[in-house]
Amino acid sequence: ISFITLFDYFALLEYICNQLNSIRKNCIIYLAAAVSDFYMPKSLMPKHKIQSNLNNDGLNLNLKPVPKIIGKIRKEWCPDSFLITFKLETDPDILLDKCRQALKKYNHHLVIGNILENRDKHVVMVQPDNLYQISIESGEIEEKIIDFIIDLHEKFIKL
Repeated sequence: ISFITLFDYFALLEYICNQLNSIRKNCIIYLAAAVSDFYMPKSLMPKHKIQSNLNNDGLNLNLKPVPKIIGKIRKEWCPDSFLITFKLETDPDILLDKCRQALKKYNHHLVIGNILENRDKHVVMVQPDNLYQISIESGEIEEKIIDFIIDLHEKFIKL
């Protein structure tokens, strides 16, 4: 499903979640990592091209934090689904804490955490009471992640 703006993405995600809500626990919502944590609201965007000769001091942008949508998915749009999110960091010392904070805040089922420099070779899979690690030397780590998620989801359905 293609989209252009952040708000297109949010609208499509809400629509899809509302359609999938009827399958309850059989639904897996697997949210990709955010491309950015900040965006420029439409109300702050200029109507016309910014002229390069207007300011020799450069250009300042006023970015806002991207609204967190996980809570809406968990509480309103698809509350019985198996919800998975990602956490990408550049500092290995804070990754696990950030994953656990996200789980605590949104009460979802799994956070897949990785470090930017080795994101395609190593991930941590964090649940409220469990921590798993997946590493590969060659191939696609996504295959192992998907296999792991399928196993977790099957256990979730049986609860």
